[in-house]
Amino acid sequence: MNFLLADALLHPQWPVAPSVRAVLTTRQGGQSAAPYDSLNLGNHVGDDPAAVAHNRALLQQHLGLAPNYLEQVHSTRVVPLEAALSGTACADGSCTSQPGVVCTVMVADCLPVLLSDRQGRWVAALHAGWRGLVGEAGVGVLEQGVTAYYKEFGAVARVDTAQAASDLIAWLGPCIGPQAFEVGAEVRQAFVAVDADAAQCFVPLSQDKWLADLPALARRRLAACGVTVVYGNDGSLPWCTVSNPGRFFSHRRDRVSGRMAACVWIDRGLL
Repeated sequence: MNFLLADALLHPQWPVAPSVRAVLTTRQGGQSAAPYDSLNLGNHVGDDPAAVAHNRALLQQHLGLAPNYLEQVHSTRVVPLEAALSGTACADGSCTSQPGVVCTVMVADCLPVLLSDRQGRWVAALHAGWRGLVGEAGVGVLEQGVTAYYKEFGAVARVDTAQAASDLIAWLGPCIGPQAFEVGAEVRQAFVAVDADAAQCFVPLSQDKWLADLPALARRRLAACGVTVVYGNDGSLPWCTVSNPGRFFSHRRDRVSGRMAACVWIDRGLL
């Protein structure tokens, strides 16, 4: 089973330091029965608790470390982890500079965003659905993640485009693609109110419905923070969770769905 899991994992291709490790699970390689088949890691979606526990143990065994799962509520909160969580924090992102601490977010259409500095001193995992991405007054989960990096390393205590975040590299994982993400006019307005040029990330379907390009919106928000080195999801079909039912879970497609996990950590043995 371990070899099957290894074959099922995605490994981000991004030019980070050798000490930075990252994986994204797919729906393959676990024990859950349909419709959660098979590597469902979500313990809140109606799956058999014993199957979820088995799947989580399988991932932990493969990593050699315990993922730190969050209670995700589509917020903008990013929690710093000094050590492994003893419980579950209510947040939609975590970050750490401590080796061996695995930052983890779960997804099934929302966009997982991983961050690392070039030196491999700091990493973060962020859960970016449209609500967390748009945030409030232009400050969403991505801005909070970048700010957490600056606070820890003393550059600036806020997101400031004059202080370009040239040290940070981002990787965008699979999410609902621009061919499938239908939203209401209020979603488009929430983004355009902060960034007028975000309008180019929406294609009209009808008077009140639009197709939204979630990874493109994330790239715009990262660029506004000064993070311009971004790898991964480019909005094409291979990255779309809805369009790849054999590989990815999708809540929008299936309604009853499992959850995948994006994990990033600093390897103690590679420092």
